Amino acid sequence: MLAYTLFNLLVSGLQVLAARVQVTWDVGYLNISRDGISTWQAIGANGKLPIPPIYVTQGDVLELTAINNLDKPLSVHAHGLFQRNSSYYDGAGMVTECGIPPKSQFTYVIETRDQSGTYWVHAHYGTEAIDGLRAALVIRDLDPKLLDEYDEDVLLTLEDWGQGPLESMVDMLKTTPLVNLIPNHPTVLINGINANLSQPIRFTPGRRYRLRVVSMSFTYWFKVRLPGHTMQVIEADGIYSQPSAVDGLDMCPGQRYSVIITAHDSLKFNHALNVTFYSDFIPQTPGFNPLYHQVPIVYHDNAPIKTFTAIEDHEVKWADELAMELRDKQMLLEPVDQHIVVNVKVLNREMGMSIHAYGHYAYAPVPVPPLYTALTTGDMALSPSVYAPQLNAIILKHNHVVELELRNSFAPIMHTYHSHGHAFQVVESGLAKINSSIPVKRFKGRYPMRRDTITLAAGQYVRVRIKADNPGVWYQHCHQEQHNLSGMAFTFIEAPDVMQQTLRVPQEMLEFCRILGHPTQGNSAGHFGSDMTGIDPPLAINGTANSITGT
Repeated sequence: MLAYTLFNLLVSGLQVLAARVQVTWDVGYLNISRDGISTWQAIGANGKLPIPPIYVTQGDVLELTAINNLDKPLSVHAHGLFQRNSSYYDGAGMVTECGIPPKSQFTYVIETRDQSGTYWVHAHYGTEAIDGLRAALVIRDLDPKLLDEYDEDVLLTLEDWGQGPLESMVDMLKTTPLVNLIPNHPTVLINGINANLSQPIRFTPGRRYRLRVVSMSFTYWFKVRLPGHTMQVIEADGIYSQPSAVDGLDMCPGQRYSVIITAHDSLKFNHALNVTFYSDFIPQTPGFNPLYHQVPIVYHDNAPIKTFTAIEDHEVKWADELAMELRDKQMLLEPVDQHIVVNVKVLNREMGMSIHAYGHYAYAPVPVPPLYTALTTGDMALSPSVYAPQLNAIILKHNHVVELELRNSFAPIMHTYHSHGHAFQVVESGLAKINSSIPVKRFKGRYPMRRDTITLAAGQYVRVRIKADNPGVWYQHCHQEQHNLSGMAFTFIEAPDVMQQTLRVPQEMLEFCRILGHPTQGNSAGHFGSDMTGIDPPLAINGTANSITGT
């Protein structure tokens, strides 16, 4: 009891005790071969790749200074951090800022008072993240009860790595049949190096290891298993769950998990952590999709690796957010004030990759970032008319409970959904028909799990809920980069009337917009009212329209 009393006192004094952790990324180009296969001009920080993980303690203020030595704008996003009362620090390029101009620098201020767990930081402007600018972020916990559940902390980062800058491949993606893209498949990096050279993780008998697994991927999924050991899941995307035993993790781009693994008492055998790299939007091809790798788990240098009979995926108990229960015992958010159906749309083309979208229009940036429109248009900010159609803007009222139904009834492949500014309750999933949804699974227990990134399987829907208690503009998108770049995104304009009273954009950010030639007030075109003169017409994609019910 004394330990927990001290913990409560410590948390209440976080603002006094918090450290200011200063990290500088001097961002620039470097020619590098990270996978030992191809050398190309990537994007790194401080002349290095991989970029070292960032470690802070809950309550710290992370000050991340990005120095832009690229020849294009730059922005940096802390993936999973809520940026409460500071939407302008979210780092979504041309959504919450215009970007950092070349030869300029900016410091993002990231509060961790209300969050702990496993995250990552990456560029969020164009293709800069997939071309290298990404690193894990660990916010150490203060809760002694949680710290007592494990003895050691191990970080495992999983990345996809292409055969050249994605920017240089964009035109090829538009004009080349998918089968001809196979030689350009990405390879796998584990903890920043070629997965075939994975460094061992050393286990001591009887010790409990918290394995933090971060999918810093932009194209492929990862499956992670350690045969012969049980994984106890305790965290998904920075949100803590009641411990639950699973056999493995099936992770889409952007997801994170923490699992506790208790080492065996014997030194007789070493083991292998199996990592499978796969996707369903590229044909299965031997040597490319899927790829299989192993990370040695070493108990003793001279012990043999124990082998196990292979089992089929359907026999594996995978971590499942609908089967997990929230540790902080938050009940299901209800009643629902606003129900939103978002349909995945597909525009098929004879050559190259199809265009996928969340909504009737393919998302596209506009001259004025929507955050600045929401802050400068007064009462009109509550009207969709000031936001260009290609923003797929959805206006949320303050503190409303919002249920979002994401339906993948048209696309023949998996997608992801990542929410900026929120971790959503995962409520239900099932079969998505053209005009209906057939429930298959619903959350178990009393306290639905929350997270910020989820898989949306082909032919399926997922229903999630949030409380609109974080005024700001929040980008919602597929975390497969080629889909995000082609327009698979929408925006939450959350409580614009409240944000006008509470948010003050740093003057430096407004000056960056001026340098880059972007207006900082008015509607999406920089005008007032609904005049969108000067903006290209949106790319419409046929199919079932999105719907919003409630007020």
